[in-house]
Amino acid sequence: MQFPESWLREFCNPPLDTAALADLLTMAGLEVEETRPVAPPFSGIVVAEILAAEPHPQADRLRVCSVSVGQGDPLQIVCGAPNARAGLKAPLAMVGAELPPGDDGKPFKIGVGKLRGVESRGMLCSAKELKLSDDHGGLLELAADAPVGADIRAHLKLDDTLFTLKLTPNLAHALSVYGIAREVSALTGAPLKTPDFPPVPPSHDAKLPVRVEAPDLCGRFSGRIVRGVDTQAKTPAWMVDRLARCGQRSVSALVDISNYVMFEFGRPSHIFDLDKIDGELIVRWGRDGEQLELLNGNSVSVDGSVGVIADRARVESLAGIMGGEHTAVSDSTRNVYVEAAFWWPDAVAGRSRRYGFATDAGHRFERGVDPALTVEHIERITALIVEICGTPDTTVGPMDDQILNLPSPQPVRLRVARAAKVIGMPLTQTQCADVFRGLGLAFVEGEGTLTVTPPSWRFDLRIEEDLIEEVARIVGYDQLPPTAPVAPVMARAQPERRRSVHAVKHALAARGYQETINFSFVEARWEHELADNPDPIRVLNPIAAPLAVMRSSLLASLVGVLRHNLARRAPRVRVFETGRVFRRDPQAQDGAISVAGLVQPRRVAGLAWGPAAALQWGEAERAVDFFDVKGDVEALLAPMRPRFVADTHPALHPGRCAAVKIDGQLIGHVGELHPRWRQAYDLPSAPVLFELDLDTVMARPLPAPQPLPRQPGAVRDIALVVTDGVAHDALIATLADDPLVRQVTLFDIYRPAQPGGGLAAGERSLALRLDLLDPTATLTDERIDAVVTAAVARAAQAYGARLRA
Repeated sequence: MQFPESWLREFCNPPLDTAALADLLTMAGLEVEETRPVAPPFSGIVVAEILAAEPHPQADRLRVCSVSVGQGDPLQIVCGAPNARAGLKAPLAMVGAELPPGDDGKPFKIGVGKLRGVESRGMLCSAKELKLSDDHGGLLELAADAPVGADIRAHLKLDDTLFTLKLTPNLAHALSVYGIAREVSALTGAPLKTPDFPPVPPSHDAKLPVRVEAPDLCGRFSGRIVRGVDTQAKTPAWMVDRLARCGQRSVSALVDISNYVMFEFGRPSHIFDLDKIDGELIVRWGRDGEQLELLNGNSVSVDGSVGVIADRARVESLAGIMGGEHTAVSDSTRNVYVEAAFWWPDAVAGRSRRYGFATDAGHRFERGVDPALTVEHIERITALIVEICGTPDTTVGPMDDQILNLPSPQPVRLRVARAAKVIGMPLTQTQCADVFRGLGLAFVEGEGTLTVTPPSWRFDLRIEEDLIEEVARIVGYDQLPPTAPVAPVMARAQPERRRSVHAVKHALAARGYQETINFSFVEARWEHELADNPDPIRVLNPIAAPLAVMRSSLLASLVGVLRHNLARRAPRVRVFETGRVFRRDPQAQDGAISVAGLVQPRRVAGLAWGPAAALQWGEAERAVDFFDVKGDVEALLAPMRPRFVADTHPALHPGRCAAVKIDGQLIGHVGELHPRWRQAYDLPSAPVLFELDLDTVMARPLPAPQPLPRQPGAVRDIALVVTDGVAHDALIATLADDPLVRQVTLFDIYRPAQPGGGLAAGERSLALRLDLLDPTATLTDERIDAVVTAAVARAAQAYGARLRA
């Protein structure tokens, strides 16, 4: 919400300077995001009138102008503006004037100069040269009644400040200059100028038939006919300036009047070309397949969830959002229909975002617009139309006001004692009553209570806490006493058996990964392809059309990050993310942090692509592979010892994918991206990914102290010949199935290029080291040989293994 300070002070003018006013609004919950002057500093510029403009003798594009500044002799000014002409009033920078600072930050000082041999005693200025706008098409043309010689800053009211407010959704009543003035009056006690809406007397009795078929869409519909208007009339400069200072450009007189009243009183309205309406207006819900071309040029399809205003032939407007092109006013329009309505907030909310745009009208209606003043605001619009666009043939019809279904405000009771307890400072009933009285809230006092009936413009007062908030912000948050906490503040120690998420992130960063943060909503295609999820959780109002579902895996987000980096020629990518995923689960129940039918587990995932190590001289360059990332997963889970079991995953290569298990429990997967998806997502080579359950990764078993062994251990190396189908983990487990075998380690694999040397086709030789220890007695050679023989026998029985000759 942007507005000029001068407009606000016309309604309420407290004895505060600009900085104090901005601070007051911010502390009252109406955050002032920015204040900036309307115009940069400059001086010595006055209103001037061109008396004559003659061609320059030495330049075709220059004119020699005789300019009056209201005193003394006319000044000779050389000007190159195409609109310089006799009778024009424009800003003149006189000799000694200072123009706004340039890019170097220094003001530009005007002196006597010569242009092509002709002396110029000043400079006629454009809006761009004064930094009032970017328009450099010619001189800034002033109104014909501008007083010659007046200081331009005073004439254009440039010593003003623009306020930009960042309002929360519950402050719909502050989306107008008058609404903010009402707040300022309550905060300061300064008098509020109540607007007067004198009715424009009707001069004919014609009414446009209007039929409201959906009271749940439109609770009140008001309108009137105005005939014989001049749509080509020029919008007054004061209105153009105020609209510009609200961030709204001037369009045409009728559109500007509608926008002006919206900024003034928060009432969006619409003006139809009456002659283009077919028979009547019908307010209803849309029908599947209906089309509408909007004022912004977009063509949209509506359905039964979108409110529309239609006539007998077609849809003419999106209710509460934007009008249609067919009935838009144009230069040929002579008769108009002015409409103002109350649209239920729930009937408008989210509809404009659905079509990919936002409007000031929709922004206000979906938060709530006062339903009580539709007639008064049409009277205001009508008076402005007659004043600005009126002609001798202008006639005004009677008001048509249909009240069907207005909100019924429910009384809300405030307990003074509870308000004092929640706010944390002593309060009296009189203080609370003064707050409500200043805000214009009707209330009834009881013993220690005040029962408030919310006014028509307050849609946010529904429960007792809403009233407590009003009391707190009007009394002033700066009045809260600095009270120390009553209860002791106790730090919650992190259990040693669990490390923090930050520790997990630091561990991955130490392995060379960089953290990424992605949206939890992703493309439906990602869920179907990379998570094999045919029924993802859909987003009701996605921020962008592709981001329509909630993710059930982090892998797709990381693939998206990889594509983003490859598009920017990243030579090496190692990224990770921690976050929640969202899945359907019929067994899930409602709880404090859970939703029935849904689970939201936390996951950690990583992706590695490109060279295994950064470019260096000490190691030959090679691409990252499955075993590199497998090592990262093992380091991340240490001191836990995960098992990697061959498995399948919809996103991963069927022959290069492993399930990660801890104590037999599946906690995730690691593997190379499936070749199909590598091609589908246009990747030059396949990345290696992992995704694990974050809660399991955060677990950290405590070390258990053990005494040092008193007996020496023994080591024996063996070479076993096994077939290629024998799994490493299974073979190691079989060999270690003896209390005297502490550890079995594979340290070499031999597979000849051609069968021979005691190895048949499909066989390989595994070199294994057995670490043996008996903590109670010394191991003799006989016992060691018996243990090794028994281990080989177990391997032979289970997998047909044999000692290599």
